[in-house]
Amino acid sequence: MSKRVVVIGGGPGGYVAAIRAAQLGASVTVIEKNRLGGTCLNVGCIPTKVLLHSAELYTAMKDEGPGIGIFADNLRFDWTVIGQRKKTVVDHLVGGVEGLLKSNGVECVYGEARLTAPGSVEVSGAAGAGTASGSGSRVIGADAVIVAAGSEPAFPPIPGLDPKDPDIITSDGALSLGALPKSIAIAGGGVIGVELASVFASFGVSVTVVEMLPRILPNVDAEAAAILRYSLESKGVVFYTGARLQNVARGGNALELDVAAESGPVRLSVEKLLVAAGRRPRTAGLGLEAAGVKTDRGRVVVNDRMETGVPNVYAIGDCASPIMLAHVASREGEVAAENIMGHRAVMDYKTVPSAIYTSPAVASVGLSEEAAVKTGVKVRVGRFPLAANGKSVLSGDSGGMIKIVSEERYGEILGVHIVGGPATDMIGEGGLALRLEATLDEIVSAVHAHPTVSEALGEAALASWGRAIHLPKSS
Repeated sequence: MSKRVVVIGGGPGGYVAAIRAAQLGASVTVIEKNRLGGTCLNVGCIPTKVLLHSAELYTAMKDEGPGIGIFADNLRFDWTVIGQRKKTVVDHLVGGVEGLLKSNGVECVYGEARLTAPGSVEVSGAAGAGTASGSGSRVIGADAVIVAAGSEPAFPPIPGLDPKDPDIITSDGALSLGALPKSIAIAGGGVIGVELASVFASFGVSVTVVEMLPRILPNVDAEAAAILRYSLESKGVVFYTGARLQNVARGGNALELDVAAESGPVRLSVEKLLVAAGRRPRTAGLGLEAAGVKTDRGRVVVNDRMETGVPNVYAIGDCASPIMLAHVASREGEVAAENIMGHRAVMDYKTVPSAIYTSPAVASVGLSEEAAVKTGVKVRVGRFPLAANGKSVLSGDSGGMIKIVSEERYGEILGVHIVGGPATDMIGEGGLALRLEATLDEIVSAVHAHPTVSEALGEAALASWGRAIHLPKSS
């Protein structure tokens, strides 16, 4: 007899878990509150990248076109059309997820899910696949339940920060603006904040970023973050780091923000305020406590097999994971499904890459230089500037670098950090290097095609020993 698996949430963790469980012979039902695809597909990764793609093309034509012999008279952008394309892309991909689940025999039920017992899920407003909502309720029995409820934007308790004010928005609202504001302040210099800063600045919006910590992108290698900050500043973005947003008030048609900056008090007057202070697990109302599932500050507590403390109840993705990324949720979904179906799988976060789709792009995997040094291991660092890479020069994206952090004695790769070029596509090689415990020798001896930006990875490995071919010999 096949197992009955219920997945709460149809995001990148939930739908992948459902498909993997179905591949292994389970009878699977996915319960989705809104639309399949979750935050990433509907109001996160995908729509943000659609906007960033448009911004990148517009900037390239405006700033770089004449220099490479391409001229466009009366170059302009239409924010409405850009928004329509975003919707088209999202709808297409949501439809793709629906098709994938259907082809694997997964049932989709739309409504609010709540655990009434470890093997019982009640769905209010339950409706079948293709229907956004229903009026009834349904109880679904299960041999195993996977909670993949995702996350929601965090809203810090700052005086005057009213979530009902239409000019105070989260990333969800920023992706559905009917028109661009003339000015915007972004509270938070993490990934969401800098990506949207890149979008708005590219389209001529006056952007100010307020970050509480001493630097933007605190989880990214410091050198890489500094390069990106310099690039965004060159596009007009103003940063206040080590600063706190203390108060928000309405001043006519503008928002008046009081900021405690390192240099002293600052008053900002802006049209919009984007709150990008991170995300929090969406676990309220799921019946976790009634089922005996433990949480820690809202996050479901799991082990490396994605098991909760309750037998046959698993949790994955933003509601449980220490790393809120779509690709992490997907892998956790596979791990949970495989364990449910009798296989042994564990989650390994060592090779999880991060990708920031700004211009220049930033991607990393493994330890930063700072983190590697803190482990007490003797480290070696190799850097290769993209200004010395032919493909980067000819494509006009030569302001970044590739940095490899390795263990000094044997040369084992500990971290790879890329700024510029196709960084987000190239980081997979770094992840594979960490997964295979590769050394500098193995990176150097792997032949990289010419002319490509990937050649710079081999050069960065050579630079670790002071042997880079395409850098002048140091005196």
